[in-house]
Amino acid sequence: MRVRLEKKGIRVLGIAESFRKGLDRRAVLAGVVMRMDLIIDGVIVGFCTVGGMDSTESILEMYRRLERGDISAIMLNGCIISWFNVIDLRRLHEETGLPIISVSYRPSKGIRRYFIEYFPSDWERRVEIYERNGPRIEIVNKNGFKLYLRAVGLDEDDAAQLINRFTLFGRIPEPLRVARLMAHSILNDVVAGESSA
Repeated sequence: MRVRLEKKGIRVLGIAESFRKGLDRRAVLAGVVMRMDLIIDGVIVGFCTVGGMDSTESILEMYRRLERGDISAIMLNGCIISWFNVIDLRRLHEETGLPIISVSYRPSKGIRRYFIEYFPSDWERRVEIYERNGPRIEIVNKNGFKLYLRAVGLDEDDAAQLINRFTLFGRIPEPLRVARLMAHSILNDVVAGESSA
């Protein structure tokens, strides 16, 4: 699938999370709909279980609740979130019909041993989904920073161009940067509310 990058009306749904390992049972997921001109055009909030396996369903539910037919792609801050909650990129693509781009920022020496160590009862399922997501490719963005991406339902060159179009500075694309700030702020508000209750 190709996204028509010359269109000014392209909108991306960027999703990021925030949680406190060992303290929170649920992670906050924040979604930001952003236009190619970097105007925010919608927001959505969801939750998933820290250490669970419900991130894919949570993201699908967020997308459905938006009720938007004008989103061109979904961009994610990695495919393993909320302490090894693995996102099924292919299922997201199949059920939304949208290209999915997963962006990460550090090289990896392998994750399989952590699945086995921390999740002895269902590590095979986590590994299966993770491997089905496909290998990461290394790119250098327009600001000279290395990124690692997976693209499902989209040509890798188009995925890299889309990341560059939505990046102002540094390495993090704006939909993901804003979504991460939003998720962190919501988590802080939830924590503050719980402590004052």
